[in-house]
Amino acid sequence: MDRLPYSAAWLSRWRDDITGAVRAMTATFETTYGHPPGRNDVRTADEDDLRAARDYGREFLAFPEMVTFYESIGEVALTDVGNGCFIHPARDVLHRLAEEGPVFVPMADDPHGMVFGSNGGGLLYVADWGGAVHRSRTASTDDGEFDRVADDLPQFLDRLRRCVTRFVTTGEPGDL
Repeated sequence: MDRLPYSAAWLSRWRDDITGAVRAMTATFETTYGHPPGRNDVRTADEDDLRAARDYGREFLAFPEMVTFYESIGEVALTDVGNGCFIHPARDVLHRLAEEGPVFVPMADDPHGMVFGSNGGGLLYVADWGGAVHRSRTASTDDGEFDRVADDLPQFLDRLRRCVTRFVTTGEPGDL
């Protein structure tokens, strides 16, 4: 994206890039696709999100890049980009962790992680304790089949930004 170090300022630029692309997409979406667009936004963290970010930061599987993310961004919902892409609010991530426990990612440098996102096709995004991002091969984490899609959260977010931009330009989301 740019040469700024990953920070709240980096995330602000990232959010602005996504928001600009989504605006362009939704302006012609109904004409192009024959139905109105769904929810497509990057929501800034509110007070409830900030409380959940602090709670997230106390979890043993938390890592600094995700804490920084949740201190700036409350949620990402890109319903109409490809199959959709969602980064869940911190409170939902914590709820799932409490209900289901950590996810075992066998091929990861650190095999324990948390589901933090999904796509509209049911695939799940898991961040391992070291910060790498993995995508499930199925709509379940039980089978332990994952592909590493990014070495860290900033790389994943930049890849998401490029997929959104590509979708708006070509109608093809790329592979996230």
